[in-house]
Amino acid sequence: MMVTVENFFPLLADPTRLRCLLLLATEGELCVCELTHALKESQPKVSRHLATLREAGIVSDRREGLWIHYRLNPDLPAWSREILTTASQANAAAKPLAQDRKRLRGAPTRPPVRCCA
Repeated sequence: MMVTVENFFPLLADPTRLRCLLLLATEGELCVCELTHALKESQPKVSRHLATLREAGIVSDRREGLWIHYRLNPDLPAWSREILTTASQANAAAKPLAQDRKRLRGAPTRPPVRCCA
């Protein structure tokens, strides 16, 4: 699906999807377990929102064993990536993004950090 203004902004209207996207814009790639821990939401809820974002072409995923990792779609138009990056930077110290990032750093189930893809 092609990302347009008409389908991009309505996706940002949901707080769970917005928080996921802002974390992905900041962190690069996260697995579902990291997002559920950071957002303090259930795995089915987070997975459902990530599926919506994937179907819209906003995020892409990859499987690594039991882990499913999400990132902003590399083919995302520059204007939409810039919106997410700017919003993430501008709200880095604001709730709920600051709390989400703090919880993410303390996630007990974080998969090992990889030095390269």
